Parts: sequence; C-alpha cells; structure tokens
Amino acid sequence: MTIDEQFNSIPKEDLPKHMAIIPNGNRTWAKLNGLTAMEGHNTGVEVLIKFSRMIRQWGIHTATVWGSSTENLVRRDPREVANLFKLLHYVLETTAEESDRDGVRLIHIGNKEKLPKDLVKKIVFWEEKTKNNKNHVANIAFAYGGHDELFRGMRKAFADIQTGKITFDDLEKVTGTYQEKYPYHLFKDYLDTKDQPYPYPDLIIRTAGEHRLSGFMPWQSVYSEYYSTTLLMPEMTEEEFKKAIIAYANRDRSFGGDKTKL
Repeated sequence: MTIDEQFNSIPKEDLPKHMAIIPNGNRTWAKLNGLTAMEGHNTGVEVLIKFSRMIRQWGIHTATVWGSSTENLVRRDPREVANLFKLLHYVLETTAEESDRDGVRLIHIGNKEKLPKDLVKKIVFWEEKTKNNKNHVANIAFAYGGHDELFRGMRKAFADIQTGKITFDDLEKVTGTYQEKYPYHLFKDYLDTKDQPYPYPDLIIRTAGEHRLSGFMPWQSVYSEYYSTTLLMPEMTEEEFKKAIIAYANRDRSFGGDKTKL
C-alpha cells in the first residue's frame, strides 16, 4: 500500500486528537543551502503554516507548534530572536483571519512577559476574538518552557490555596479522564492548556533526528506518542506528516494499564 492508501484507511477514531510539533533544523537547512539562519526560520514557518492547514483538513482537532523556548530568547543572537518575533507577527497577520473562519481557537502557551508588548497585544486580540471557536484549537508555544509553565502554574495554584479557594490536596483530585484512560488532576487547570478539550498531545513530532523533548509540555506529554524524523523542518512534506500519523495509529497505547487501541 502507498502512504496515501495507508493514511486513508485509518479510521477517524484512530487519528490523534492533538498533534504537536517540535521543529528543528531550520538553521542547519539554511547553512546547507548557503542561506542565513533567518532565511531558514522563514522557510520553516511556511511549512508549519501548511501543516496547520493540513491537519484541519484531516479532522485533527488540536495542534501545538513550539515556535521558541524560553532558552532560545536568551541564548541566541538578538537579531535571530527579533526575526522570530517578526515571524509570529507575520503568522498572525497572514493566517489568523483564515483560522478564525475555520472555527479555530488561537491560544498562546508560554510566558507573555518575555515577549514584546506590541506582539502580546496582537496575541491577546486574537485569543479574545477566537475564544468561542469550537472546531479546532491551535496552540502557539512561544517563549515556552516546561519548567516555566509549571512554575507559573504553581504560583497561581498557591495563590488560590493562600486565599482559601482550594487546598493543596485539591490539586490531586481527579476531575475527569483523557481518552477514558488517563486521569485529569485539578492542577491541569492552572496550566497554559487549561480549559481545552484535548490538552494532552497524543502525538509529538520532532524533526532533524532529535530524540528528546527538551522540556516540552512535561505535564501534558506524560503519555504522548513520539515520532522522530531525520528530515529538517524546511524539508517536511505532507507524506512525512502522514507517515507519523500512520505510525501513531499502529501503536497500542496502554496509559499504564492494559494495552488498547484508542
């Protein structure tokens, strides 16, 4: 069977509800092609825009894209960081209206305090405008770090504990289950993905042959399936995304119990 035939044979219920991507290789691709790092990021962003459109067409509800980590913003060339901010402006200017028409709720996950004020203003505008959309969720992880998210979540939770709104033990309360298997604890409501229907990624794709999560969504990814490809981000194709989903659909997910196909 061809990749398309395999992909098209996957029952809708076996598709991931939430896909996330950790894009790597933009700078390597640029160097190999005699381009600047900024040109590499620009090309990678165009691939991510196509990715977001494709998965909506495939009926996948939630997508998360990691655009920059908290470490990226302090360890990289300031010119490269400025270009990353410019690229997020570009993505919002060129795709946000289309996403809104498609019923996508746009959500920033990460630390807004680490972003320029004009960029935060634009993010907040689209978060507010799309907050009632139900068809899809698009998480833009920018200035995102797993430790940072947990620390921010703990601060908010401890503030509620101090005012008597909740107790510390309440944070462990099971408030539901994900995929009818993995428990939701109340603490999840203090994270950046709080009130989403599918806050935990079913499938995480990482490009450029990397085999680590680098602190990506540590609470939410505890039972995520992982797919690593040697392709650099600008090289990613529709076929490679389909390969990742085929691999996911053929795995048995136990969530710490008996193996089952979900």
